Amino acid sequence: MPARATDARRAAVLGSPIAHSLSPVLHRAAYRELGLAGWSYDRFDVDEAALPGFLEALGPEWAGLSLTMPLKRAVIPLLDGISETAAAVEAVNTVVLAEDGRRTGDNTDIPGMIAALREHGIEQVDSAAILGAGATASSALAALARICTGEVTVYVRSEARAAEMREWGERLDVAVRTADWADAERALRAPLVFATTPAGTADALAAAVPERPATLFDVLYEPWPTELAARWSMSGGAVVGGLDLLVHQAVLQVEQMTGLTPAPLHAMRHAGEKALADR
Repeated sequence: MPARATDARRAAVLGSPIAHSLSPVLHRAAYRELGLAGWSYDRFDVDEAALPGFLEALGPEWAGLSLTMPLKRAVIPLLDGISETAAAVEAVNTVVLAEDGRRTGDNTDIPGMIAALREHGIEQVDSAAILGAGATASSALAALARICTGEVTVYVRSEARAAEMREWGERLDVAVRTADWADAERALRAPLVFATTPAGTADALAAAVPERPATLFDVLYEPWPTELAARWSMSGGAVVGGLDLLVHQAVLQVEQMTGLTPAPLHAMRHAGEKALADR
């Protein structure tokens, strides 16, 4: 049932560490725009050990939760059901809480990536590259399963990571080829490049950006722009950033938790940009 402005409902983001999260800024901006004066959105530092007790203590006023590391996989056994999207990558970043106590998990990162690319005019590519092989890389691979018609090359630092990504490719029905990180400069010639590595890891690749790059999706949003994203943009390539992803996945969370559509994308993006500028 869609939310009413007079409802007193709660939502929050959980994770550890969590102080840096922009989710409260984005969700509160959405509530203001939607006129949900009775709604609140907070952040709680919760680790895997504390998660079961936190969930059990929630009352009927709770509408939903956003989850970040290290909870995206740990929450799954504590839920009544998860979406096919979440099951595909064994990761939940959204929990919708029904008034009868039922907990349903979803993953809005994957459709959020697709929506962010679509906003920049990317509907389909014939090949792609991924820098990195962590949890975000598997989400990127799941997004590419829907929009990439050909091979995805994943650049990794170890054979163990390479094996993991090839396994994800089999599960997601994506043609995955793995390559050594030492050859990561080659990734930059792909029609679509996902940079999923921690801050600073891909900085050294900035000098290798080709004269006419295609599209870079750099999942970081702080610091921004990254050296790679800055050089990519200077060379005339299209850049999709981490804030694009954060806003688009939050839009889907707001819609699921409140039952109201569409969520106010532009107001949420503006709030996120302002918060980052003020840091």
